Formats: sequence, C-alpha cells, structure tokens
Amino acid sequence: MAETATKPLLDKLGVKPSSKVAVLDVEDASFLEQLRERTHNVVTRKPRSRCDMVIFGVEQLRDLDRLRELKTWIEPNGAIWAVRRKGPGSALRDTDLIQAGLDAGLVDNKIASFSDTHGAMRFVFRLTDRPK
Repeated sequence: MAETATKPLLDKLGVKPSSKVAVLDVEDASFLEQLRERTHNVVTRKPRSRCDMVIFGVEQLRDLDRLRELKTWIEPNGAIWAVRRKGPGSALRDTDLIQAGLDAGLVDNKIASFSDTHGAMRFVFRLTDRPK
C-alpha cells in the first residue's frame, strides 16, 4: 500500500516565506521554531503594522472576544487562526467559534489539525466587508 503524505502544518495554515505573522497564547516551542524557519517576520505581541496572519490560542469562550481586536491587526486579505483543544475535553465547540467570528464581522472558511491535541479554525473578512 502507498503511504499517504501529510501536508506540513505551516502549509495547511498558509504560511509563506514572506508572511508577517503574529502569534499569541500558543505555547508550542516546536511550532514557533518551525514558523521562524519559514518566515523571519514573526512577533509574539501586537504587531506595529498590519500582518498577514494572526495565530492565537483560545481556551474559554471569553477568549474569542479578542477576535474584534485581532481583525484590526490583519491585512484585508489576511487571516486569523484560532487554536483550541480538540475533543470532548475542550471548553469550546465549533459552533462557539463560528458564532464568535460572525459577531466580530468575520467568517470561518477552513479548519486544520494543529497537533494531536489541538485544532485550528481560520477566520477572514467576507469579500464584501474587506477594508479598503
């Protein structure tokens, strides 16, 4: 039987060598190391200018309130990835994330497995709502 290739995480997330990425509340040294090998433009705080992508960890429903602020950090065609625990041990359901995105004026358009224990959901501006 042929072995199936697994797409690398950074490819799933859409990280390019030219990407400017902000990472918040994601405690994964291996991920940060891989990310910094892919792009040298990584910050772990609020960026000084708009970035292509924000990757942030969420544990509780109230953490999703940050989506309103984080959307001001990204380029009009940028993305926000919310990383959360998978499975029955998670305090958050997919529907919680989807609703929080809508409440913040964003839509979800992709889900990716972040690790064995965590999944990620991507949020973007609707085409009609993208800032000029």
